Amino acid sequence: MTRSNPKHILAAFLLGLLAFAAASAKIRAAETEDAGAATPMVVVDDVARFYRIYDDANGHPTAEQLQRDYLDAGSEGLGHLAKLRRVTGARIAETLESKPEMYVEARRCMRVLPQVRERLTLALDRLRTLYPEARMPPVTIAVGRGKPVGIGYPDTGLQIGLEALCAVKWMNPDVEDRFVHVIAHEYAHVQLAAETAALEQPTVLERSLAEGAAEFIAELISGEVAYSHFGPLTRGREKQIETEFVTDMDDTDLSRWLDNATADTPGDLGYWVGYRIVKAYYRNAPDKRRAVGEILRMADPKAFFADSGWQPGMSL
Repeated sequence: MTRSNPKHILAAFLLGLLAFAAASAKIRAAETEDAGAATPMVVVDDVARFYRIYDDANGHPTAEQLQRDYLDAGSEGLGHLAKLRRVTGARIAETLESKPEMYVEARRCMRVLPQVRERLTLALDRLRTLYPEARMPPVTIAVGRGKPVGIGYPDTGLQIGLEALCAVKWMNPDVEDRFVHVIAHEYAHVQLAAETAALEQPTVLERSLAEGAAEFIAELISGEVAYSHFGPLTRGREKQIETEFVTDMDDTDLSRWLDNATADTPGDLGYWVGYRIVKAYYRNAPDKRRAVGEILRMADPKAFFADSGWQPGMSL
């Protein structure tokens, strides 16, 4: 049997990546002329540049190289990711040394991006139908320090960590599905009212509702939530978990409910409870399209919670 030449594999990978970037650039130009286009620009240039640096250094670029040639020379989206999530050349170099397999594995995730874009077109068309004022900023896919998986803000667009999202296999075993539903989740965050999205010290309830709203909207437009792992964690314990949530919901210590998952271990039960509260609100709303707007303009989470009709352990 003939063995594949690693250099040929790398060349094919980079050619495919550059072709995808070129297609995205053409779409960007078209969208500049048509501000109503439902499909956002997808920026992948940072990934190609990262792997050129990576390969030139045989998988061991220095912190200085990563800072100067990758981060400082990067796209606007990569700059936002670095600033908002403390991504530096030194931190990427540390992760490269401690988890080299993460960056090897991340290459294969790029192969699904053309299909992801097609499915996102349909999902975001549905978002525009349900919420005509929806904003569609660009998506930057870049390589970082192993986290975050993704972030989305109205003023800086979406940033997806290729290596981070590729590594979180418990989220969804299908890589294409994982990208579609996570990006849909982050697009919902972009729409959320500034009062909710910019809370400096949110309570458990406030953060859980923000994440739950993003989960519910992602399901509504893409067919599935981004964080689909909660079944085994919650089955038969719904009322117990949610009764404990009510006890903690006004706390500003989020560690029990949010931001406690790792690449290997699922968590973030606040996403699940928040999703169920938002789903209860939607189900009880007589006008479903209006309810979508109310979810995405959730300026008063406490009032939204009171109006949801949700109770611990209720059947949804």
